[in-house]
Amino acid sequence: MNCFHLDDFLAGWIGGASSVIVGHPLDTVKTRLQAGKGYKNTLHCVLTIYRKETVSGFFKGLSFPLASITVYNSVVFGFFSNTQRLISKYRYGDGRHPSGMLDLTVASMLTGLVSVGLGAPVDLVKIRLQMQTQPLLAENFHLAGSGNGSGSMPVAVQLQSQPTYRGPLHCISSILQTEGLAGLYRGAGAMVLRDVPGYTLYFIPYALLCNWFSPEGSASPHPCSIWLAGGLAGSISWVTATPADVVKSRLQADAMHQRKYKGILHCITHSYKTEGIHVFFRGATVNAIRGFPMSATMFLTYELSLKFFRSL
Repeated sequence: MNCFHLDDFLAGWIGGASSVIVGHPLDTVKTRLQAGKGYKNTLHCVLTIYRKETVSGFFKGLSFPLASITVYNSVVFGFFSNTQRLISKYRYGDGRHPSGMLDLTVASMLTGLVSVGLGAPVDLVKIRLQMQTQPLLAENFHLAGSGNGSGSMPVAVQLQSQPTYRGPLHCISSILQTEGLAGLYRGAGAMVLRDVPGYTLYFIPYALLCNWFSPEGSASPHPCSIWLAGGLAGSISWVTATPADVVKSRLQADAMHQRKYKGILHCITHSYKTEGIHVFFRGATVNAIRGFPMSATMFLTYELSLKFFRSL
């Protein structure tokens, strides 16, 4: 039996496109909460974006994720499914043998690791486009003649930033020119910390919940079971990944105007000292809400597409 199946990649591509459209508005809110300034809570962030930027503000940076995250999800689901079969063939001599918990864990962790190579630049560009209309906090901005005999005085002011990037391609070009190839992978270390455990807590709960929701003796899960299991798995994965996601978002949004963080550890310690422990759970509510429809749509579209391709 051939372990490699192309249809997993095709189904992942279709599922990825549908999940991006469903989840992007809340992804914008999540990014603004984690890396932006001036938002009291999720509702205040939503209302502020709508008031200042209208509905289009929620879809900033959509074109690039739609074009790229579809490919990203294609790789993630295709790699995961094919790795599962490869592990089953190696361990049990048959790629169709049901995967055990250890098999699922290994396949999930490897998927999370591989996903960073493609996903880090995609996430970086998306976040830069989402954040470029945010006010610039200029700390230590000196106003002449405002000091007490010193001639100047450091104050913190907000300067309304103008859009830095004209679009995804201009964003990529600007990052390569100013930060080099390594600039496209800024925050990749934090993304590894997010995605390796994150995908483990994505695929395993999905498999367990699908089995739990499906009637005994059923050949395949009902679409409603797939939808519910996928949605719950997405919420679980995103909520538990929120602390690493906060660090990743801050590192990737950084350096748009002036670099603030030296690395992962500095970002963690600086964020904790200035904003407290709660900062690492900023956006958790949005992640939980956003994770459900995105993942429910992803898994349902993936499974139905896979079923269609294999019936041809």
